[in-house]
Amino acid sequence: MSKILHVEWTVTPKSPPRPILACRTCGGQKAFRSSGRIRLNANGKRLDAWLIYKCTTCDGTWNRPIFERQSVRSLDPALLDALQASTPGFVERLEFDAGGLKAKAGRIEESEETGIRKRALSAGHDWRAIHIALSLPFSASLKLDRLLAAELALSRSRLQKLFEAGEIRIEPKRKDALKRAVRDGTTIMLDLRDEAERLSVGGRAMGG
Repeated sequence: MSKILHVEWTVTPKSPPRPILACRTCGGQKAFRSSGRIRLNANGKRLDAWLIYKCTTCDGTWNRPIFERQSVRSLDPALLDALQASTPGFVERLEFDAGGLKAKAGRIEESEETGIRKRALSAGHDWRAIHIALSLPFSASLKLDRLLAAELALSRSRLQKLFEAGEIRIEPKRKDALKRAVRDGTTIMLDLRDEAERLSVGGRAMGG
């Protein structure tokens, strides 16, 4: 029987990244928020699409390009429907696409606030190690040591000592793994020697 407690954490940012742009209406560098609405413009048989953002100070707008001069015939009908209806799920994927937003805006602001759903996948009768798999539907800027410190009630300095002692192993392997932003597919193996600490961490890893 496996002596490993397997847990999955689904980590989701509570709010999407915001572009920082020069607002032409009120002036200066301002944060913009998504309006949740998509604007379409037809030019003959070609289509332009933008997600509309609004300045958080004055409601001045910025159109984030989704695509330009796209042949209508080349578009999947389901995509066209989502664009025309500003379907919430489709818009949400655009809003949380930090890489795509940064490519268009240059500078973005990301929140470290996240929601976490914990699920125990399997556990042996007398587990001795804890395996945590991270699942991220959207990218997040939260550092791994901050996530583990908050969720496992271990100080960041304690996490670093355990990492250096080999009691915490992280995949992908990096010397600075604890200091990097959390990523989908990251796994953390905690093989803690102290039994009281192991039981406490295991309980928190499962959401207790």
